[in-house]
Amino acid sequence: QVQVVESGGGLVQAGGSLRLSCTASGLRLSAYDMGWFRQAPGKEREGVSCITWSGGSTYYETSVKGRFTISRDNAKSTLYLQMNSLKPEDTAMYYCAANIYCSGRGLVNQGDYSYWGQGTQVTVFS
Repeated sequence: QVQVVESGGGLVQAGGSLRLSCTASGLRLSAYDMGWFRQAPGKEREGVSCITWSGGSTYYETSVKGRFTISRDNAKSTLYLQMNSLKPEDTAMYYCAANIYCSGRGLVNQGDYSYWGQGTQVTVFS
């Protein structure tokens, strides 16, 4: 059984930083493009960032470009999202997804073929 687990969320003041992590059991993460999505209350889920399986290509949604950094350690089977200069509008539930399509132009989940975690809450206060 596949289980994807995010961690690292929390409550932080605007301008602060958090690092999200994502690991999985029953799944070899190194084989997949992976990404981070987020969903704020009353809003649709949006893609934030992604990275190809090799780490050779990344994508960032415009509002986080220059503030967030996605990375992966395939040896540790872990995905990261370093979030700096956080803003109140970054407040959302953040989800890790494996087996998505990632390119320099964006990220797309593959429906039932993607693997999702339960999410980790990020709350930024001013």
